[in-house]
Amino acid sequence: MIDIELVRLAGEQAPRLPAAMRARIEAFRSSPPPAGCMLLRGLPVGVLPPTPAEPTDAVDKSNGTELRLLTVASLLGEPVGYQPEHGGDVVQNIVPVEQSAASQTSTSSKVDLMFHTEAAFHPHRPHYLLLFCLRGDPNARTTVASIHTALAFLDRDIVDVLFEPRFRCAVDESYLHGRSNVLGEAMPVLTGDLADPTMVFDQDLMVGTDEEADEALVALGRALDAHHAEIVLEPGDLLVIDNHMVVHGRSPFTARFDGTDRWLQRAFVVDDLTASEGERDGRVITTLFGE
Repeated sequence: MIDIELVRLAGEQAPRLPAAMRARIEAFRSSPPPAGCMLLRGLPVGVLPPTPAEPTDAVDKSNGTELRLLTVASLLGEPVGYQPEHGGDVVQNIVPVEQSAASQTSTSSKVDLMFHTEAAFHPHRPHYLLLFCLRGDPNARTTVASIHTALAFLDRDIVDVLFEPRFRCAVDESYLHGRSNVLGEAMPVLTGDLADPTMVFDQDLMVGTDEEADEALVALGRALDAHHAEIVLEPGDLLVIDNHMVVHGRSPFTARFDGTDRWLQRAFVVDDLTASEGERDGRVITTLFGE
């Protein structure tokens, strides 16, 4: 599989990155800032063909952007794919698709993509999400919100509830492929140290197990909405998101479906491959959801 070869090449390329860039990436991994995001700018994208109509369409281009994306990813951990997402591709094309324009998926365009932890429902969710912009759209704003910012605007009793296993999360429709959705086991939204918590949150798919828990979710959503940042990704921008502390979304934009639309490439990174042993084929995590 080409992804496996690219991951190997990326690992070889990583030590050859400019020293300042490599140091910045390694510092982000070891001591992430409270904002939980890092933006690298000016990476080459080369000559591009038209934006594909579907994420899995064959694309007539070199593997240069995929290699650059995976080189950065390899400094953060282990790049992986998820079988239900684009067939498990380790690098995925994120493009608007007409049939899903109004859905809460990465291929939408007509709706606000609500704040969410990437794969919040998944036992092997990624630690890092990387978005590499090949072709931008000035009206598409990537939104990011850190729990470290939102926490100061939440009452302590709300925070206490969020640390309790009183929340359940449904599965993203892109992981179901026609199977019936199910709610996962009860879980907390926040874990770890009160001063440095990990957050798992999905504004669309998560519910509380009782009224007080539902109210805590609403309060968290409001705090994240009120204290978020917006980034208009331009060609050559690579945004790295710490999925343990930051939720992300996207504003609506007008897709043309004519080959000139916004085109991102996405990669997921886990800390190690051991945790998914038994639910992984090579670098592809194969966990199934739904009934």
